Amino acid sequence: MSLERTAVAVTGAGSGMGEATAERFAERGADVVVVDVDGEAATEVADRIDARDGGSAVAHVADVSDADDVSAFVDRTVEEFGTIDVLHNNAGIPQQSTPVEDVTEETWDGVVDVNLKSAFLGAKYAVPHMRDQGGGVILNTASTAGIRPRTGLSAYCASKGGMITLTKQLAHELASDDIRVNAICPVATDTAMLPSFSGEELRVDDMLDTIPLGRLAEPGDIANAAVFLASDEAAMITGTALEVDGGRDI
Repeated sequence: MSLERTAVAVTGAGSGMGEATAERFAERGADVVVVDVDGEAATEVADRIDARDGGSAVAHVADVSDADDVSAFVDRTVEEFGTIDVLHNNAGIPQQSTPVEDVTEETWDGVVDVNLKSAFLGAKYAVPHMRDQGGGVILNTASTAGIRPRTGLSAYCASKGGMITLTKQLAHELASDDIRVNAICPVATDTAMLPSFSGEELRVDDMLDTIPLGRLAEPGDIANAAVFLASDEAAMITGTALEVDGGRDI
């Protein structure tokens, strides 16, 4: 599955699912902008990609909840590689399992801004470029929590449910521009962020017990889904929320 000379921007690519996805795109020949709020992590990933055969990479520091930062990394992608063929809105933050009455407005706003507003901003600034170049692909990392909620994750589940609905709306709105939009819905994934969800009423073991295949997702599972959805093999797929969940949503 070649993505030779495809220009891809991946947010939250300094670690976890985003890191694995950026590397997988590069393995398929893509040129990648590694976007992360942590500049050191982004640079490390980009340098590692550049040192291998395959695509090239540059690092870009951005807060994906900030409109100017999002506009800047989209423009950087076009400046570096001539187009922005794929935008993967992957960056996200967790919410510790907390009863709704104890969730602060600050927590709610922070989760929604990073997990949902960021995808709106990404589309806002990438779509004009994609339309001018004759098409493109937008991928949004949602979650199984947007389909089957987890205990105590009101802000997180709302943000991911919104991501799924936004994906469907954008797919409908942008189809005539040959811009495909899909969401990826990972189940609990074995990354450094996972323990941050735990609270008095939700533990990682509780999450594992709900997955019929009997294991957590790995970052590579999500990377494989992203590369497929961005490829020509998925040319007839838009508006879907692909469950990478080991059966969690059955």
